[in-house]
Amino acid sequence: MKIVTVESLQGCNYEELGVVTGSTIQSKNMFTDFGQGLKGIVGGELRGYTNMMEKAREQATQRMVDQAVRMGADAIIGVRYTTSAIMQQAAEVLVYGTAVKYK
Repeated sequence: MKIVTVESLQGCNYEELGVVTGSTIQSKNMFTDFGQGLKGIVGGELRGYTNMMEKAREQATQRMVDQAVRMGADAIIGVRYTTSAIMQQAAEVLVYGTAVKYK
């Protein structure tokens, strides 16, 4: 499955099938959160949160791809990611784009 952020595929003839999305909400456990809080005091990368967000992006992307496959898509164009805080220690990752099928 081709996944691109551009709004159109130059030189390709395709039909748009519709919007596809994928999302997930992730949180860290209490012990990891405590350790990250201490790291926040002294500075530096919060690797626990970085890893959590990488996993969340991968999971959300796979869910979007799965939806596109069910629609018969060959590619997803115009892909965008967004995040939001759901509660103090939880974040949502949402990815969306337009599923297309080559003619």
